[in-house]
Amino acid sequence: MSDILDAIRARDPWEKEFYQAVKEVAESVRPVLKRHPHYVSAAIMERITEPERIVTFRVPWVDDQGRIRVNRGYAIEMNSAIGPYKGGLRFHPSVNQSILKFLAFEQVFKNALTTLPLGGGAAGCDFEPKGKSDDEVMRFCQSFMTEMYRHVGAHTDIPGGDIGVGSREIGYLFGAYKKLTNQFTGALTGKGLQWGGSRFRPEAAGYGCVYFAAEMLATRGMAIEEQTCLVSGSGNVAQHTIEKLIQLGARVVTLSDSSGHVFDPDGIDTEKLVFVKRLKNVRRGRIREYTDKYPHAVFTPAGASLDHNALWSHRADCVFPCATQNEIGEKDAYALINNSVKLVCEGANMPCSSEAIAVLLGKNILYAPGKAANAGGVAVSGLEMVQNSMRLSWSGEEVDERLRIIIREIHRTCLEAAEEYGTPGNYLNGANIAGFVKVVNAMVDQGVV
Repeated sequence: MSDILDAIRARDPWEKEFYQAVKEVAESVRPVLKRHPHYVSAAIMERITEPERIVTFRVPWVDDQGRIRVNRGYAIEMNSAIGPYKGGLRFHPSVNQSILKFLAFEQVFKNALTTLPLGGGAAGCDFEPKGKSDDEVMRFCQSFMTEMYRHVGAHTDIPGGDIGVGSREIGYLFGAYKKLTNQFTGALTGKGLQWGGSRFRPEAAGYGCVYFAAEMLATRGMAIEEQTCLVSGSGNVAQHTIEKLIQLGARVVTLSDSSGHVFDPDGIDTEKLVFVKRLKNVRRGRIREYTDKYPHAVFTPAGASLDHNALWSHRADCVFPCATQNEIGEKDAYALINNSVKLVCEGANMPCSSEAIAVLLGKNILYAPGKAANAGGVAVSGLEMVQNSMRLSWSGEEVDERLRIIIREIHRTCLEAAEEYGTPGNYLNGANIAGFVKVVNAMVDQGVV
């Protein structure tokens, strides 16, 4: 295994995020490879860590001042062993090949856990939607789709939203796709309800994360009710994580964005959450404005030069990192432990560093990796695809019930896999092993392709 990891690092030494994701899975599946040596002879690890296809392309567009701008777009088609590629579409200045490869790699196992026939992929661009007018975003999305439409489709690759890609961007992208192909198909998920979207899709990732946390707490005889919670981020996943926590009787005291975080000692209630949704989704403002509306709250600017994140220094019972990768480092993990945290449930993709995960597991903290805990988003995207294929639209209650069933099944699968391979209660190993076995069995069946 070390030879494989060394080869990956030597081939692409700058792809740190991708290497981190691969190393985490590789360490979990060692006992699987030992028990099933035919996986080794079939070069499964070498094959599963190499994308089936990578597409890179330029995205020229014109801003409101008439200047021509150029960004770089990517499509990572990682693995289609169990179904068409499915993953997030991210627009953010930090986007590069390493980040999208890690997202696509994680998505392979996340999708396998959902019980739905979906492969894994990711796409994106180093474009920053913040501060752009609607017309600029529309022109960019239309340009992006003039290349991307060649690589997506209901039976090929079905992107959905991620950081920087919300309902506005999905609308512009789908409109361009429809114009270019003359087809009205389920080639994107996260669509509007009036044109092929699913009820409950915006809520799915956040609600699913809380449902998974509730399942975890139940294994230790606890419930979400009355737990004090730290939530990072203020986008779609964070908003709906908070919404479900409030509904279940928990107390949420933090929110954040790239500018810093707010701590509200009185707790974030439904009225305050409505303000946050308008602030972030309509006005596209910064989270520091929360303290203008609610002066009892305290805003702390982000410290890029610091070796820790001050958000994680507050006392709490449960933690839901819903912002971005590696937002909880080793020092942050020790701060959480010192503040008596019982559970860390990832709403974002890989928000905990490898060092932080080791600290949390070493202290027997309930820890759920994003590939299991935030799988609700892709699960309901899969249900949106089913509804598109059947030309049906299910009620919100029906979609929510299906989501609950899928989350319970993921939770059970993780525990069973962890138990079978000698690490009972380890959700990280359980998620990695269960997803890995399902995908590699399909790869073996399909031959060397």
